[in-house]
Amino acid sequence: MRLDGVRVLDLSRLLPGPYATQLLADAGADVIKIEDTNRGDYARYMPPYTDDGAGAIFDAVNRGKRSVAIDLKTPTGRDVFMRLVETADVVFEQFRPGVVGRLGVDYESVQEYNPEVVYCSLSGFGQTGPHADRVGHDLNYVGMAGLLDLNRAAEDTDPQIPGYPIGDMAGGLFAAFSVLGALLSRELGNTDGEYVDVSMTDVVVSFSQTVAHEALTGDSLRPGETALTGAAPWYNVYKTADGRYVTIAALEEKFWTSFCEAVDREDLIDAHMTTDPTERAALREELADLFVRKSQDEWEMKLGDVDAMVAPVWTLEEALSSEHATVRELIEHGTGMPRVGLPAQGSEPAVHTGGPAPEHGEHTDTVLQSVGFDAPDIRSLREDDIVQ
Repeated sequence: MRLDGVRVLDLSRLLPGPYATQLLADAGADVIKIEDTNRGDYARYMPPYTDDGAGAIFDAVNRGKRSVAIDLKTPTGRDVFMRLVETADVVFEQFRPGVVGRLGVDYESVQEYNPEVVYCSLSGFGQTGPHADRVGHDLNYVGMAGLLDLNRAAEDTDPQIPGYPIGDMAGGLFAAFSVLGALLSRELGNTDGEYVDVSMTDVVVSFSQTVAHEALTGDSLRPGETALTGAAPWYNVYKTADGRYVTIAALEEKFWTSFCEAVDREDLIDAHMTTDPTERAALREELADLFVRKSQDEWEMKLGDVDAMVAPVWTLEEALSSEHATVRELIEHGTGMPRVGLPAQGSEPAVHTGGPAPEHGEHTDTVLQSVGFDAPDIRSLREDDIVQ
């Protein structure tokens, strides 16, 4: 995965857009973060903070990027931006719909300077539709996507906020995928430039594939009552003797059989995939009584190497410090604080990636010089507060 030579102008801030462009940067793209001349990305100043006082979220999703501070609200600032557009492969924005039009940096305007540019707009509800202008954050998106309603043990319990901002991260991931797809389409000669409109709510809705059929055909979908949300005793979470938890996901008969044999409960084999509510309730009680007899570690020692589909419920700290994360090189220990890196390994890893998150406007001079601005030009732009 080498995106050497791909230049991305990143107008986004906070989390979803920067996560998308961080994935591109981790794959080798030259991501130039376009920030305003005032304070830049808000995430720079949001807690929690790294040891050097930077916002931890900002540090995590802006590593190895370059920062250029431009006042896009001025005609001159817009002209400076368009000079950069002429050398770019991708323009990425995450403003509310209509903002880029008012700034004069929308897709149609950008196309005049670079017809082959891939332009991605990432927003909560998309650029069209009844909610296009509606404000929102991750919790709003997962709520309106149907996920939050199903994210509870039973209908008489309250919806639980997911531990990660799923809409933000999924939206960023899909936006990065869409950008790569558009770049590939261009390279194949199928398209020139392309406009991509990604809605974070839509992406979360697309994650509903396992249960969408029932909803689309009129069947009632209630929390805790679908095959993968708690209805099945063989696909569930159970408490252990030490007050922790394990998961079992023995959907296939062979794995359920292996599990039953490993715990000396062959008498439970025939109960697999029963649809009888009474039998399911009895089986769930049997499994709860079984798992609570040993600690989480003891179950891992007993079943970790067995094809039983049983695994511990780890804390995030345990997941990040696990042997798995170490061997997979999931944690990046380069400059600055450790962070979660690119979750894939390729035979052709990207080169010249990494480095710290940029200071506000740190690379303004270097980047502008690369597109033809000389020292007097840049000095004049600084004096007029067009760049910083």
